[in-house]
Amino acid sequence: MSDPQKTERATPKRLREAREKGELPRSRELSTAIVVGAGVLTLMASGAGIATRAAAWLQHALQPDPALLAEPMRMLAWAGELVFGAFALVLPLLVVGMLAAIVGPLALGGWNFSIKALRFDVARINPLSGIGRMFSMQSLVELLKGVGKAALLGALGAGFLWKHHDDFLALARMDPGAALGDGVGLTLSLLSWLTGGLIVIAAIDAPYQWFSHARKLRMTRQEVRDEYKQAEGSPEVKGRIRRLQQERSRRRMIAAVPTADVVIVNPTHYAVALQYDAPKMRAPRVVAKGVDEVALAIREAARAARVPLVEAPPLARALYRGAALDQEVPVALYSAVAQVLTYVYQLKAYARGAGTGTAPPSAPDVGDVPDGQIDE
Repeated sequence: MSDPQKTERATPKRLREAREKGELPRSRELSTAIVVGAGVLTLMASGAGIATRAAAWLQHALQPDPALLAEPMRMLAWAGELVFGAFALVLPLLVVGMLAAIVGPLALGGWNFSIKALRFDVARINPLSGIGRMFSMQSLVELLKGVGKAALLGALGAGFLWKHHDDFLALARMDPGAALGDGVGLTLSLLSWLTGGLIVIAAIDAPYQWFSHARKLRMTRQEVRDEYKQAEGSPEVKGRIRRLQQERSRRRMIAAVPTADVVIVNPTHYAVALQYDAPKMRAPRVVAKGVDEVALAIREAARAARVPLVEAPPLARALYRGAALDQEVPVALYSAVAQVLTYVYQLKAYARGAGTGTAPPSAPDVGDVPDGQIDE
């Protein structure tokens, strides 16, 4: 009986640990159906050929040359031919059966090799544990499944025999060759019926085994929280979280660049995007900043959004080092930033044809600005 407190799906870590222990959803009924079905299909594909070869082998085995009794070496050769012939007859079935036996587990749960599953476990030979397993819900399900399987296959077999009982009785009146051919055909038909029953059983058992395995690995909410806390403490997870946070922050900054009024750059290394809405803001605000690759991404986003880029290396460095993201620029940089914004507004007015003169405005000379950590 599953624990009612285990309401959470197994985490990837729990699933990985279960796989390492060899605990995977498996359906013996599905594997059996695949093996038997593959064998029946192989026999049906062989058709009359396998019946002819089987008849020839049987005739060779039942009608030996009497002279062989006097020649031991020929007798050994004859016996070897029989063994080789029998092996050649069943070889296709053996190969197909082996391949099907490999495919069966792969169809549910996938391939897995676990050393832990091979280790000795005292609990496996503990009598009390054995008694508990005997009277567990899983044992009851297996018992009911076995009874249902026997009943279904028995009913199919009995129905087939009842339907074809005249055909089976007619085999006794045929010559051996014809009887063997018809017998193989009837046997294949019977196996086809039984294979259909196995497929029905597998179609019921495989989903049940998957559901049962998932239910067995369920976790309580406390187990999920404990696992998450434990994972958070590992350097690998911390590093991954930090990288994801940095990437999200970078994407958010780049997305904010089109809202900026100007991007101040130190042509290749620094880029700081400023936004200023006079009625709503006390001072210009930094919406994006970065160096090297991030600075390049900011410049590209600004060009795509037609945001003016102004080269002012000292001011770009000072803003990058002294202004926090999503915060107002430091008071010490008000004057220099005001010159840049005035230039940008004049440039926009000139572009609209509203400038006071025919010459475009000159780029601002911000002069010396504090370069380093700036106090508000």
